[in-house]
Amino acid sequence: MDPTAKTPKVINRGIDEIWQRQFGMVRPRAFAQRIAGFEELVLRLDQYAKLEMHQGCVNTVHFNSSGDLLVSGSDDRLVILWDWDSQCVKLSFHSGHTNNVFQARIMPFSDDRSIVTCAADGQVRYAKILEGGQVDTVKLARHGGRAYKLAIERGSPHIFYSCGEDGLVQHFDLRTRMPTKLFTCTSFHDSHIVYLNAITIDPQNPNLFAIGGSDEYARLYDIRKCKWDGSSDNGHSTDSFCPPHLIGKGHVNITGLAFSNQSELLVSYNNELIYLFPKELGLGPEPGSASSSSMDKKNGPQVYKGHHNTDTVKGVNFFGPNCEYVVSGSDCGRIFIWKKKSGKLVRLMHGDKHVVNCIEPHPHATVLASSGLENNVKIWTPRATAPFSLPENLEELLNGRESLAHFATLREIIMHIFPSSERGTSRSRRRARGGEGDGEGEDDEEEEAVGEAELEQYIIGFADRDASDDDNGGNDDGDEHPGDCRVS
Repeated sequence: MDPTAKTPKVINRGIDEIWQRQFGMVRPRAFAQRIAGFEELVLRLDQYAKLEMHQGCVNTVHFNSSGDLLVSGSDDRLVILWDWDSQCVKLSFHSGHTNNVFQARIMPFSDDRSIVTCAADGQVRYAKILEGGQVDTVKLARHGGRAYKLAIERGSPHIFYSCGEDGLVQHFDLRTRMPTKLFTCTSFHDSHIVYLNAITIDPQNPNLFAIGGSDEYARLYDIRKCKWDGSSDNGHSTDSFCPPHLIGKGHVNITGLAFSNQSELLVSYNNELIYLFPKELGLGPEPGSASSSSMDKKNGPQVYKGHHNTDTVKGVNFFGPNCEYVVSGSDCGRIFIWKKKSGKLVRLMHGDKHVVNCIEPHPHATVLASSGLENNVKIWTPRATAPFSLPENLEELLNGRESLAHFATLREIIMHIFPSSERGTSRSRRRARGGEGDGEGEDDEEEEAVGEAELEQYIIGFADRDASDDDNGGNDDGDEHPGDCRVS
């Protein structure tokens, strides 16, 4: 169905809203919040700006509380503060990390002078912007492996959390600059460590936070029930969430989490779909004892389909003043926007030549920031003169096989297509078991170089096999390629 079919109704609703505002029947702030979620504006989203200065993939974007500044972090290890509206760089500095910056966040109520970061080197760092534009950076802690995500407590200029591949969850208070190791996440069924990719805090209750990683469960914790000496192996989660058909499946992991303003938990799975869980769909603190049939299909989680999440660690987010929409990137380089309630796909935008990893909503306006494997940040605003509709050849468009031809070397394939694969994980796992300290010696570098060389040969082997298949006429059975994007 053409999304523009509802345009007259939307416009009439907009006229009513403006009339009520002009006659004082709606407060200005309430008017701004209500109109920001109009589907008409979402359908008019178009690229407003391309922010270019980074020299590597941009892995993180984040607006400050007022929404006038944007912070980005990249493989080049730089952190950049942008005035995104004027497309100007306010400040650029080296993060202090020795590897790719995975996340950068501006602390609220800090006059935009406190920035926390985490990276592939496992470090969690704090950058303080001083008078005159000088920046003081300090390492607060280190994970045994990559540290993918941070979670900022809304309303606090001091409190945030980190998680990493070592399964460790840490709590930070910038007033002391001392980390508190809360617990190491382990499997519900055995003592294996769950490598963590995502962490998020409930905006309605900052005592609650959720984590997700290398198994099928999103776990909910209450900070008031955690042992602050780090003595608990698993932290005693208060609830857990998982679609029934994924329980007991070992081929999936969680790459992104987000809470809505209604405390609903959004979960994005690698090689799977995106699911929305209300509180009542929790499986309890011990999901191993729950039956997969205990969740009625009619009351199961809302599902969002069409994107493809295989190659990288992708986030997921809500969009709109009342979280009316769900947004995600995809391996096909597109941005997907669904209606939260129905799961209907309403917008599809080309956001990157390769892969879109991050989509960040503006805190107040109908504005999005996105980034991926390109070296830039794109800003999207409702500036189109007419609403966009979904392409008529949607199925054909999304089912097209993606090519790796845009990568110049095999090393680029290794660095960008396999960032969350087994490349280098043996070292990370040894750190998680306490087998290594913070130092990085020559042996580690040699071992990683050998691992990358082996992976190159592995890829070459597949390329040769594909060429041989093409010479023999290819695959005639009509099966879908495993890297295809799908809409159903």
